[in-house]
Amino acid sequence: MLNNNIKPAAPQKWRIWKRNITPYVYLSPTIILLVILLVIPIIMVIRYSFYDNVIINKNPVFVGIRNYMEVVTDKDFITAIKNTLVFVGISVIAHLLIGMLFAMLLNTRYLGARSKAFFRVIYILPWMFTASVIAILWKMMLNPNGIINYLLDVFHITSQHIEWLSSRKFALAAVTLINIWSGYPFYMISILAGLQGISTDLYEASALDGAGAVQTYLKITIPQLKPILISLIMLDFVWTIQQFALIWMTTGGGPIKATETLSTYIYKQGFSSYQYSLASTSAVIVLVICTIIAVFYVRHQKARD
Repeated sequence: MLNNNIKPAAPQKWRIWKRNITPYVYLSPTIILLVILLVIPIIMVIRYSFYDNVIINKNPVFVGIRNYMEVVTDKDFITAIKNTLVFVGISVIAHLLIGMLFAMLLNTRYLGARSKAFFRVIYILPWMFTASVIAILWKMMLNPNGIINYLLDVFHITSQHIEWLSSRKFALAAVTLINIWSGYPFYMISILAGLQGISTDLYEASALDGAGAVQTYLKITIPQLKPILISLIMLDFVWTIQQFALIWMTTGGGPIKATETLSTYIYKQGFSSYQYSLASTSAVIVLVICTIIAVFYVRHQKARD
């Protein structure tokens, strides 16, 4: 009798182990791809940042943090940081304000269903285009003989044919404007979904209490949207700091470093100057910044849950 009670223990342990390991078996293809395409390249880049003459030299020399000291004291890197801060800061704030404005307009009860559908299609169009299409479109519009200068001349704002993307004075502002135009629909859609998820009972209760439109907006709408807004800002910051295609296809970081950002700086270091160690070092610095933002984002999501 005792032996009969002991024998089923092994099959029971096998079933428990099988049940626990099954989810990981299904996830294994994804995990393997992530390790090969994400984890290993990141480790390699971090390793390259501590060596000199990597890839080109078969026997790279370990230099410690010398690459980091060289990068942070490089004038071009400082310029890239300043341009990136301006580019990212203005883009994120403008995305938030424009996205909020259009979401509020599309959520108003004064527009009919057909009008809302029409404006949703119009407002979301910039998000439908690829970076190459956006770059070509805006390069044509910002051409000295393009429609932007024509409209400025028609409305007597200026009669000069400004070279928006070739002028050190206007290039960064022009690229930032293009990025704002192409990125605000993501905010608009997300905020609109958040607005439609707010209970109408809250607005009805505030109206009964005599709250005005501004008070309702500040005390109900913004607090209800706060989790969404924080997530949007964090994601947009990470995406914008890594923006490369749009800048490269419009100005290439020029003229004379006027639109040089961290992404174009890293690309030029690696594929124009063949300084792969310095490019890896710069990439690691950007990785650290994005990781810090990602940690705050994850903590915010956990707190929200």
